[in-house]
Amino acid sequence: MTTVSGNKTRAPGRFLRLPEVMARTGLSRSTIYVRLEQGRFPRPVSLGGRAVGWIESEIDEWMNERVAESRGDAE
Repeated sequence: MTTVSGNKTRAPGRFLRLPEVMARTGLSRSTIYVRLEQGRFPRPVSLGGRAVGWIESEIDEWMNERVAESRGDAE
């Protein structure tokens, strides 16, 4: 997640658009949006107009958490 210390925010890396999020996670568009509604997937960021993108590091973290859960390493 993005960390904030004082007034400085760590750069989020890059934004991923939906097709890349789908390719990285193996989830369909509808599954991503259902999980968003359930609070079980990282929220996208508005890029202006109707465009949104996901923060790459948040998607990576979410994927790592799924691996840890499946391996019994969850906290």
